[in-house]
Amino acid sequence: MKLSVALLSIVTIIPISATTSDDFATPCYGTTLPSLSPSNANRTTPWGSPSFSLPNGTLCCSSLAQIRSGIDEVDAQLLSLLAQRAAYVREATRFKATLDTVDVPSRDQEVVDEAVDMANTTTPPLPRTIAKTVFEAVLNASVGFEECVFEEFGTY
Repeated sequence: MKLSVALLSIVTIIPISATTSDDFATPCYGTTLPSLSPSNANRTTPWGSPSFSLPNGTLCCSSLAQIRSGIDEVDAQLLSLLAQRAAYVREATRFKATLDTVDVPSRDQEVVDEAVDMANTTTPPLPRTIAKTVFEAVLNASVGFEECVFEEFGTY
């Protein structure tokens, strides 16, 4: 799970305030999102105030362009970490004797549960629904990849 820890803590960001009962977004941090009614709201932008500080101590963010740039940097780091994870998945295949042993649902659930539990410990907090959905997607994609590696080894 060490690699998963890295995935959850790619960027160190200092929160101005953790999600608390006075944070309007608190309902958005659970494992399921609240039901939302259609909205015709038209807000003056930017609305609200910055919710975290960047590692250099400045408040994030003064523009949508700055936010998109930060997201692009995180996405590049995610791709690198996912490539490393895929390399480990490929290596794990060498220790599987049969195709049946490639996917172990109980292990998958353990990984997802741990990611969801760790979401509350990240800075800033990671919405649990994102941790759950992302790890389920990563595991589902990894199983298909590992099955392919397992099957292709026999063709050489």
